[in-house]
Amino acid sequence: MANHNELGKKGEDLAVDFLLKNGYDIVARNYTYQKAEVDILAKKGEILAVVEVKTRTSANFGDPQQFLKPKQIQRIIKAVDQFVNTNDMDVEVRFDIVAIVLNKKGMTLEHLENAFYHF
Repeated sequence: MANHNELGKKGEDLAVDFLLKNGYDIVARNYTYQKAEVDILAKKGEILAVVEVKTRTSANFGDPQQFLKPKQIQRIIKAVDQFVNTNDMDVEVRFDIVAIVLNKKGMTLEHLENAFYHF
């Protein structure tokens, strides 16, 4: 497995641990629909949090959340619509980003709720 794939998997595992500790139930991981992949779908109460995980080893080239492109956002929204309809869910959908910087110095994790509104 390439280093960036290992970093991404480690970041997703850290994000899942964080979400579980903060009262979320993990509904699905790595849900794919057409060309989109949703990293984590997590439910807390009546909210379905669609969580995109961005993991980097450094913030020198910008914060991890800055690497989410508008086309990727459109694909994720379409995939989540399919997931919610297929599973007949009656939930409020919220799009979050968990931004992680992970390196030898340690880790920082930031949970950005309603993150797609910032684009």
